[in-house]
Amino acid sequence: MKILIIGLNHKTAPVAVREKIAPSEDQLTEWLAELTLLKGVEEGLILSTCNRFEVWLVCSEVEHAQAVTVRLLAQKSHMALEVLEPHLYLHEGESAVAHGYRVAASLDSLVVGEAQVLGQVKQAWQLASDVGSCQSVLSRYCHQVFRVAKKIRSETGLAKNPVSIASVAVGLARKIFGLLEGRVCLLIGAGEMCELAARHMAGQGVRILVANRTLARAQELAERFEGEAFGLDDLERRLSEADIIISSTGAMRPIVTVDMVRAALRQRRFQSQFYIDIAVPRDLAPEIAQIDNAFLYDIDDLEKISRDNRKDRDREIDAAEIMVDAGVREFMHWARSLDVVPTLVALRKSLETIRDQEVEKALKGWTTLTSEERDRVTNLARVLVNRILHVPLTQLRERGVDAEGASLVEAVITLFRLDDENLTSKQQENHITNHHSG
Repeated sequence: MKILIIGLNHKTAPVAVREKIAPSEDQLTEWLAELTLLKGVEEGLILSTCNRFEVWLVCSEVEHAQAVTVRLLAQKSHMALEVLEPHLYLHEGESAVAHGYRVAASLDSLVVGEAQVLGQVKQAWQLASDVGSCQSVLSRYCHQVFRVAKKIRSETGLAKNPVSIASVAVGLARKIFGLLEGRVCLLIGAGEMCELAARHMAGQGVRILVANRTLARAQELAERFEGEAFGLDDLERRLSEADIIISSTGAMRPIVTVDMVRAALRQRRFQSQFYIDIAVPRDLAPEIAQIDNAFLYDIDDLEKISRDNRKDRDREIDAAEIMVDAGVREFMHWARSLDVVPTLVALRKSLETIRDQEVEKALKGWTTLTSEERDRVTNLARVLVNRILHVPLTQLRERGVDAEGASLVEAVITLFRLDDENLTSKQQENHITNHHSG
């Protein structure tokens, strides 16, 4: 079994590609169900955010699993294979384990140190667990990912004043408008990203408007910042009131069109508007960027800006990478130990079978023994076998997970003539695997 991660992100694919492979919440469940039916795929989860789409898999046949998974993604995103494949990255084994840690710890994020991605990984694990596609190995891995990510957040400075998308937006708005006090910011959507943006903008003296499909949610967010809320039905009519527009919804197609922006600018007598689209798929029509006095930035533009802000964080990143390396070693040690389990089970089973046969033969000849004496003989045989097995089993557990230990496993199989049936008993293997993952 190997961990395999296939995906794309803000570094490998433009938003025009990423928005095509952004399933809705209902589609995620469907994709997961189909994913785990693929040959060679034993377990899986899907991580889908505005900046990345990844499939985390446990595979028994890595090459085949990779090929059929990529074909499935191309089919589901309605992209030709030759269009999608150049944007994909692949991590296998130890590289995949490390990548998952880095993603959850936000070391691979557009904004290094941001907190949202860990919650998104947890949501992906929860959904996969509910569907039944995340079982013993992947669940064990995910829980270790959560632990390492929390350790990085608590023991490094990455989480302290992270350079967020919202703070980048404020910096860009200042370049366009100068002082922001008295300006109006319209948030389209009322999720976590819009809440962060509201906090940053309100701190600059900006008046907050919130437009959302669910009016009650918009009102709840607006009230926190003494702002005003309205439904999306009023968006076109009120778009002209805003100097800054930040949009992050789950819409599957643009909700602000070129015509809406042109009409808003006419009502404003062509005073500039600043548009930031942090949604995938995009909320704002990309052609808005071609309109005079409309300044449009999307998630890829923000990524370029945030790169410059990484320099001051390199020291904290180095400390976090050390923790990632330690986490990788720990998980790989556990994963390799699973390969030793069938040999451990087979060795114990073989010696216990011999023990039971010999005890039964001996007791048949000792007809004068009392019931208590027969129990003593049986217990003595058990203790002897356990004592004999203790050192070999300990050595196999401790050394059978490294390169040198492979020869020990082979020697035990040969010396004790452990047959294939003992080594591949699915019931034994599942029992031990579940025991280790608990």
